[in-house]
Amino acid sequence: MSSTSETASPQARSLGYLMFASRWLQVPLYLGLIVAQGVYVYQFMVELWHLVSEIAQGALPPEYTPEVAVMLAVLGLIDVVMISNLLIMVIVGGYETFVSRINLNGHPDEPEWLSHVNANVLKVKLATAIIGISSVHLLQTFIRVRETPNDKIMWQTLIHLAFVASAIGLAFIDRMLRTSPAERVHA
Repeated sequence: MSSTSETASPQARSLGYLMFASRWLQVPLYLGLIVAQGVYVYQFMVELWHLVSEIAQGALPPEYTPEVAVMLAVLGLIDVVMISNLLIMVIVGGYETFVSRINLNGHPDEPEWLSHVNANVLKVKLATAIIGISSVHLLQTFIRVRETPNDKIMWQTLIHLAFVASAIGLAFIDRMLRTSPAERVHA
């Protein structure tokens, strides 16, 4: 039995190969994200240096207690790390899913999730990472509640809840796609 590609004209096969090869056009995008990762490393180091310098000089912002000022600075550092983690998921997962296999051949540092990554898994992981980043921003807003307008708090909370609802929806869709109709009936 012959496949469709064997019976297709040489022009149709060439067009199909060209379309398939076009995935390599994404490589510069992933390389650009690696550069952005470097920018986040630089930003993290600058923010960490400011925090350490302010603590050493006793020059923490006067509008907060020292504990709150340090907590807000650390939350800023956590935010940078979480965005950096998001970048890694997009770079590695996106390249693996849409461009080419990385073939780490059992490297001890291979992320556990990379062995079963696909577009749906990547979407759910990205959605949960965005929820984490949104949570850090919302916590910072709640810590600064006295100086934050109520409408800003409301909108940030609503946007966060929209992220949560989206992640739940994506996870549900991913689960539906991974299970057969018979498994769904018994679940």
